[in-house]
Amino acid sequence: MTEIQAFAREFFRDPFNVASLVPSFAPLCRQAAAPLPETGDPVVLDLGAGTGQVTDVIQERLHGRGRHIAVEFNPRMAAVLAERHPKVEVICDDAHAVVDRLLDEGVRTDLAVSGLPWLATAPRRGRSIFEPLARLTAPGGAVTQLAHAWIRFFPDARKVQRNLEANFEEVIVTRTVMANIPPAVVYVARRPRVR
Repeated sequence: MTEIQAFAREFFRDPFNVASLVPSFAPLCRQAAAPLPETGDPVVLDLGAGTGQVTDVIQERLHGRGRHIAVEFNPRMAAVLAERHPKVEVICDDAHAVVDRLLDEGVRTDLAVSGLPWLATAPRRGRSIFEPLARLTAPGGAVTQLAHAWIRFFPDARKVQRNLEANFEEVIVTRTVMANIPPAVVYVARRPRVR
């Protein structure tokens, strides 16, 4: 079974927790990882890491530097991810719970890449995941959120953008990455509004 077939199988098993029918392609992954600092020992949080397409790009750009934490809720995908990337801290858990734990530990991230589906970014217990991600973001850090281009204008997608804007001073949307199936964009959020 190919990786795309395995990914599609997991999507059909649990479409609310698997964001896409197929994994993200390299051009989209590079766009999502673009804010990663080229120097120092950055801390990178990879949410909804799937089987590791964004993880591949982050690892390539880190060249053994820093700390890379990848979070995947689906245990089958997390197992594939851990096997492919033994040097990455792979956590099979709910993204909200992991972000809260990292905050309790005093971790600050230089980049958080979110491949989470829209429903996972929606407010839970009165807050969006972007609120704790804003508190987790180091000065000069960024949060990126992948999104299929065609759903950007739906009401739920607009809520995601409003949630980002409520927690970050700067939110931009990249050009559509046509070399992805389906075409996609990346929301890039900087300068957290920490309360």
